[in-house]
Amino acid sequence: MPVDTSPRTTTWTHVEGEWLPGNPPLIGPTSHAMWLASVVFDGARWFDGIAPDLDLHCQRVNRSAVNMGLKPIKTAEEIEALAWDGIRKFDGKTPIYIKPMYWGEHGSPGSVVCVDAESTRFALCLFEAPLGVHSGSSLTVSPFRRPSPETATTDAKAGGLYPNSGRAIAEARSRGFDNALMRDLNGNVAETASSNIFMVKEGVVLTPVANGTFLAGITRARVMGLLGQAGFDVREKTLSVEDFMNADEIFTSGNYSKIVGVNRLDGRDFQDGPVTRKALDLYMDWANGRSHSHSSE
Repeated sequence: MPVDTSPRTTTWTHVEGEWLPGNPPLIGPTSHAMWLASVVFDGARWFDGIAPDLDLHCQRVNRSAVNMGLKPIKTAEEIEALAWDGIRKFDGKTPIYIKPMYWGEHGSPGSVVCVDAESTRFALCLFEAPLGVHSGSSLTVSPFRRPSPETATTDAKAGGLYPNSGRAIAEARSRGFDNALMRDLNGNVAETASSNIFMVKEGVVLTPVANGTFLAGITRARVMGLLGQAGFDVREKTLSVEDFMNADEIFTSGNYSKIVGVNRLDGRDFQDGPVTRKALDLYMDWANGRSHSHSSE
């Protein structure tokens, strides 16, 4: 039977000057993006009338496009304005995922593999997506590794990076865990398969140093800034699996669910501690305008 291609939730996509409902067909079997993965995207959130750091997400998708060899054909300001236009098409209650995307339609003259930047296309897709829970996540150390900058386009939010994350999550779930703790090629902790990660030890907040093997996220930067302004000692550091196993608290940051406490890493159980709860409170207070903090990435 044919696969149902309809979206799972209410969805609107802006492409080439018009808003289209559902899941419109935008690429074909000869499209470079479908064939050779020349696609980048970003993800922002709307909930409770706010879209935290939407401007930074719009700026980052343009940087990702350049790093992928594509040509940004929208300014960040244009993307942001389109996003607010699209938000008004929804019910004003259900949280929304905001996904700007660039992709290549053709290969360069003389090379099928290299994308032709002049064939870059753009779409902005918005769909209903409730925020995830903020605690109770379980992790296991993955046998798969994050690539280095020399082996993949780790300086872009590239669609082609996500099959590696997907197989890590699938492998973790096959063993009863929610997500995977991923290491870089040197064996140091990088992130989870879908979010940045923090640990707390004796009151100090630690996160893996941004070494180019993972995208140092916008929410990660926001959380680091807010915790630092609240008086916490926040450090980037090269961290091992052993460091995380010996942590007092572990939590993750990411656009999809913002702050999530980790309650299990392989054979060790954790509780949502005071720093994890404070990080979530600080973020939500800032996002809802209950804080005067406006640190940037």
